[in-house]
Amino acid sequence: MGGSSLKNINVGIVGYGLSGKTFHASLLKEIKEFTITSVVSSRVEEIQQDLGNIEVVKDISELLHNELIDLVVITTPSHLHYEMVKESLLAGKHVVVEKPMVISASEGVELAKLAEDKNLILSVYHNRRWDNDFLTVQKLISTGEIGEVSVFESQFNRFRPEVKNRWKEKAQPGGGTLYDLGSHLIDQALVLFGMPKSIMADVQAQREGSEAVDYFHLVLIYDQLRVILHSGSIVPRSGPRYQVHGSKKSYIKYGLDGQEDKLRSGLSPLERDFGSDQPHFYGKILTETSSEEVVTEHGSYLNYYYLLRDSILSGGVVPVSAYEGARVIQVIEAAIKSSDENRVVYINE
Repeated sequence: MGGSSLKNINVGIVGYGLSGKTFHASLLKEIKEFTITSVVSSRVEEIQQDLGNIEVVKDISELLHNELIDLVVITTPSHLHYEMVKESLLAGKHVVVEKPMVISASEGVELAKLAEDKNLILSVYHNRRWDNDFLTVQKLISTGEIGEVSVFESQFNRFRPEVKNRWKEKAQPGGGTLYDLGSHLIDQALVLFGMPKSIMADVQAQREGSEAVDYFHLVLIYDQLRVILHSGSIVPRSGPRYQVHGSKKSYIKYGLDGQEDKLRSGLSPLERDFGSDQPHFYGKILTETSSEEVVTEHGSYLNYYYLLRDSILSGGVVPVSAYEGARVIQVIEAAIKSSDENRVVYINE
């Protein structure tokens, strides 16, 4: 393993695009137990301006030869994750890998077992478990306030009618919105309800000139419960982010957690209102005859890294385990099969 003391974790980040810069470096540098030591990137000037005079290297092999590094954070395109995670674990490093974890569930399980064998932590960065709206939904369900859930609907729409020239929109493994946004929605559903028995899915490339999936509609089938996960890329104005219908009440919530936009704008995640919701987006608990506003819980992407810190330094619970990351991919694979074959697919078939 790396050279961490009991109080400090030296971090190497692989990639410094939107993910590496905005979702990882900006959080890691605010937690004193983490020290960003090295970055794999060609953006030397930008990195040293953001993070100080730290080491910038050309490839992951160079980073992994640094014995001082304890944790490797992998933020590269999805199809590179498997090899990079494996290489990092074999080098004795703890690993955080961006979602989607890998392309196939079998790869994810293999990496999870490797991490166990090496007594290392492998965690998947499903940061939207710490969205303010999801935390609110989780609380309402867990306290039983809305009763037994019969229908849970979650949408993550965008208005991006023009296809862009970037890897996520290319016809390659791990591209498209099912692996990208779908990973978030599926992970949240599995946190709330566990693995479904089966799935019905419609997965499409809707936009003109689109090479990759840009629309999906998934129905996760449990006993009585139905979980509907939806995303479109040609949605000028989205409907509710969440609709949760229980035996006692319904909960309807518009708007999207604002932490990503705040990080992009350079706002510190330590700011008091960083994870707060805008009051006009507060959800409502509804019955046939009543309507009550619910103040949204406070979100915090920093909590992912606080939990990871504790798991590395003192054996706390890993924030998102490798097996959880692999289960998300298992559902994605079943969704693709369901859409391709136009039928219900059982998760373990």
